[in-house]
Parts: sequence; structure tokens; C-alpha cells
Amino acid sequence: MKTATKIQVYGKVQGVWFRASTQSRARELALTGSVQNNSDGSVLIYAYGSSDSVQQLKAWCEAGGPPHAHVDQVIVEDVEWQKLDDFIIIRSNNRS
Repeated sequence: MKTATKIQVYGKVQGVWFRASTQSRARELALTGSVQNNSDGSVLIYAYGSSDSVQQLKAWCEAGGPPHAHVDQVIVEDVEWQKLDDFIIIRSNNRS
């Protein structure tokens, strides 16, 4: 079954390679979607793929993500499905 999920991760998650690590993990899980930094210091992830793979990405985030990150909170909600070809990093103008 396919799942479309928004995952918002709070804590020390910027400046610790969270986006690149998320992209790598998502690609390993054959997910499509995106990851970006938010101006409030959180990281926003949209993940599309099998329910099992999305659950594994969510669990990875809840377990702390990459080595230098510190995750305080993970908020998950279902979103509308989007057909994408890859999992990308979105770089904003205010933070990269």
C-alpha cells in the first residue's frame, strides 16, 4: 500500500547534515519526496512510497536521524499523494 506522509522534525536538526542524510536514507528505502529546512529551525520531510518504507523513515527520524542531530519531537500527518521521480533536497533562500 502506498503512503504519503509529512514528517516535521524538531530539535538540533539543522547544520548536522540532516537533509543529506534524510535524502540518502529515503533513496535507500525507494521513497520519493523532499526535505527542507524551515525558518523555525525544524526540518520538513514529504515522503511518498510504500507504507513500510515510510514507516522506516519515520522510525529513523524518531531514533535521532544522523549522528550529530538531536531530535526532540517528530510530528507526522498524512498528506495527498504526489507522483515524483526522486527524493530531493529543497534549499531555501534564508537557510541552506
